[in-house]
Amino acid sequence: MSQTMSKIIPDVYPVCTLDAVQGENRRSTGQSPVAVLFDMDGTLVETEQYWGEAMAALAEHLGGRLSAAARGRTVGTSMRFAMGELYADVGVVRSEEQLRADGRWVEERTRELMAAGAPWRPGARDLVVEVLGSGLPTALVTTTPRRLAAVILDQLAADLGADPFDVTVCGDEVPARKPDPAPYLQAAAALGVDVERSVVIEDSLVGVTSALAAGAAVLGVPSVQPLAPTPGLALRATLVGVRLADLAQVLRHREQDAPAA
Repeated sequence: MSQTMSKIIPDVYPVCTLDAVQGENRRSTGQSPVAVLFDMDGTLVETEQYWGEAMAALAEHLGGRLSAAARGRTVGTSMRFAMGELYADVGVVRSEEQLRADGRWVEERTRELMAAGAPWRPGARDLVVEVLGSGLPTALVTTTPRRLAAVILDQLAADLGADPFDVTVCGDEVPARKPDPAPYLQAAAALGVDVERSVVIEDSLVGVTSALAAGAAVLGVPSVQPLAPTPGLALRATLVGVRLADLAQVLRHREQDAPAA
């Protein structure tokens, strides 16, 4: 699949320099997002390694070793899906009761690791601060259950001096989880904004799929899992240097990728 199928902004832009892209923004119609919706794990904070550490420990307890490929397939997914991948990778069969117990153990171990502190992903804090300063509505949309997400939300609020999100949508509060569009549709509805004029920032395939299906413009910043070029998706290696003007560019890229009527 060629890079022309998605737009790749500033630091991995195939032709233009950062100055050229910013100049293009200044000459554009200036459309800005009406809201910014953030994923959490691997997008804003370095917590994917905590999930990976907990799952690796469970795999070892079950007599195996979790492969990097299997771990990659679980990024951003539900616990049931993740456990299925782990069991298949390790070569064990578990009952429904055991699956639930294993899932609870992984969640509790991850929560313990989160409570010790979760650093920001590169550039994430600066972007969140700028979005907050702009007054744009914000939402956090995560597959992580509320009791775990609350640990990170408390840390972010303490660091920033205020709750950075107008709305938070967690994985145990939606009718269907990512890659279904329901989480992002629910967040946009709660904010009272048009999801098609909103920008979502995601790091995983299931998250990108969810946001695109909801109709949002999407900026992908891969962490554990690579993201392939996809129509409507802008890609960036990190959030370092990403500003509101760049999010407006993500909207323009989505419009350029849209098929003609």
